[in-house]
Amino acid sequence: MIQDEEGSFRDSMTTVDESGKRKWLFPKKPFGALFNKRKILSYLLLFIMFVTPFLHKIFGFKNPVFLFDVVFRKEFFIFGQQFTSQDSFIFALGLVLFMVAIILFTTIFGRVWCGWLCPQTIFMEMVFRRIEFWIEGDANKQRKLNKQDWNAEKIKKKSLKYFLFLILSWIITHMAVSWIIGVEKMQEMILDNPKENWTFFIVMMALTLIIYGVYMRFREQMCTTFCPYGRLQGVMLGKDSMVVAYDYNRGEPKGKKKDPNAGDCIDCNACVTVCPTGIDIRNGTQMECVNCTACIDACDDIMFKLKREPKLIGFFSEESIETRKKFSFSLRQKAYMVVLVVLMAVIAFITFNRTKIDAVILRNPGSTYTVNGNKIINMYKIDMVNKSGDDVQFLIETDFPEAELQFIGQSSDTLVVAEGKVMNGVMLVNIDSEKLDGMKTMINFQIKGLDGTLFDSSESTFLGPKK
Repeated sequence: MIQDEEGSFRDSMTTVDESGKRKWLFPKKPFGALFNKRKILSYLLLFIMFVTPFLHKIFGFKNPVFLFDVVFRKEFFIFGQQFTSQDSFIFALGLVLFMVAIILFTTIFGRVWCGWLCPQTIFMEMVFRRIEFWIEGDANKQRKLNKQDWNAEKIKKKSLKYFLFLILSWIITHMAVSWIIGVEKMQEMILDNPKENWTFFIVMMALTLIIYGVYMRFREQMCTTFCPYGRLQGVMLGKDSMVVAYDYNRGEPKGKKKDPNAGDCIDCNACVTVCPTGIDIRNGTQMECVNCTACIDACDDIMFKLKREPKLIGFFSEESIETRKKFSFSLRQKAYMVVLVVLMAVIAFITFNRTKIDAVILRNPGSTYTVNGNKIINMYKIDMVNKSGDDVQFLIETDFPEAELQFIGQSSDTLVVAEGKVMNGVMLVNIDSEKLDGMKTMINFQIKGLDGTLFDSSESTFLGPKK
């Protein structure tokens, strides 16, 4: 619970009144140095999101730069490198790396992800909210418009806003899904008659309406109610974490600017009126704070007008406010850094040392051997995945030089697996019974290119009669 200036404690959310009814927020339009930096970063991230799915078409790359196609082909591309289901452990390590990075940044910089990098915040504050300011005006004009009767002005402004929000939601939905199925497939399905693909049409419309609802109605409640990260930060934050905080040693006691005994805070509430989640940062770190830094800019503007030192609200740790010491990394933060670096090194090593051809050759389940004179025959299943980016021709050899390999349905010993595809086949292996160890002999298969390059190897068992 957060203690307010009267000494009582807030045990409810700022966006909910005593009866449990939603309190609609009208934050003022932010401005300032940090907001300008957020705008640059946000528009850069938006540019990356909307342009990346088209990069391979623009520059003529063979593969998409990023593609997470878990719907149709069950493969994905990262920086143009193909990954398949056999590489799922790399994806799992990547998720662990992402979570460790989030924890590390939270322990050091609080919810900097939420205010500066989270798609929900970027779209809300830098796209939808900007459109709302453009159509309806700043906070006071929005309040006035909401309270007035439905006249021509209100109908015109609300209709335009709702229409633009819906169109934006449709665009965002399709661009986000393009990262999963690719722009080519997306274009094909958009141009298709909805009757030919009802499932896709219904899913896309449902996602569009969900996004529309998030930015029309839920807004900050996505961060304060639905997102679990806000609640997790209480576990990850410490007194040494850098968060958006109020320097109470400088600001207290609050008072008018002409009061010689007052602190630097003149209780103007500029930090409150600009907050997108409606909190008073002077009451301490709170679950609703997303570290958007709008309050820092608002307070700095007041301090500048009063000719006082800026950063009455700034990036501080509780420890630095109490002791006035400069920030330094704690043992916990250093430990997270070590784990992060180790994970990055492991993922990089595994990724750059992946084989271009993944092969699994196993004896056909449930089958036994066949005797043909002095020859023993076993049947094997072949599964090949080509991740090289080109069609690959290869041969299969064994550590039994006299073994005969026969590929069912193939007229040649040379096999081909197409770029980015999986090849499934069946192979018969004949070995002289005198060469076998007994009922079970280990056999090693080597998958080689036509030039002798070893792509991969696979070990299996070969069954024979008891000696």
